[in-house]
Amino acid sequence: MILSDSGIKQYMQQGLLSITPITEEQIQPASVDLTLGTSFRKMNEHQVELISLNRPVQEVSFETERVIMPPQSFLLAATEQSIELPDCLSAFVEGRSSIGRMGLFIQNAGWVDPGFKGEITLELFNANKVPIELTSGRRICQLVFAEMDRPSEKPYKGKYQHQTGAVGSMIYKDMEVKNVKQKTPFDKS
Repeated sequence: MILSDSGIKQYMQQGLLSITPITEEQIQPASVDLTLGTSFRKMNEHQVELISLNRPVQEVSFETERVIMPPQSFLLAATEQSIELPDCLSAFVEGRSSIGRMGLFIQNAGWVDPGFKGEITLELFNANKVPIELTSGRRICQLVFAEMDRPSEKPYKGKYQHQTGAVGSMIYKDMEVKNVKQKTPFDKS
């Protein structure tokens, strides 16, 4: 079930959902608008000839209240808000339609697990042939909250827990299991 504005407010009043800082105007009929922060990260294109899933990506991080995104460019950005989800809520990160209509795509994986705490890192892509100016404090995306059928048995405690600022990929920390047949919860043997 998707939370309505009154459902979102109720979770916040009960202290189960935290979104800070926030104003009343950010709470929409079925979502909460998040604003762009001042933390950004971009690929160090002059030193990167290959991106590998097995090691950290060489990136440059910077703080600014205004950034110009060149055409066909990619940039990581953090929200101004920090959120804390209870074990019974997940959230979808969606780009605002007004921003998408200008050719700025929010490429976020789109999912925030129950139990997550921290700022949201957004993956931004300028699909235009002209630059786009971004300023901090501007509403950039929205969170849509989904109430789960029951609290998660294993709420999020992953590598991005408590992240602040734009955080690059940590896929190199994944523990991949290769060539090992593992039992699933559905195996009967």
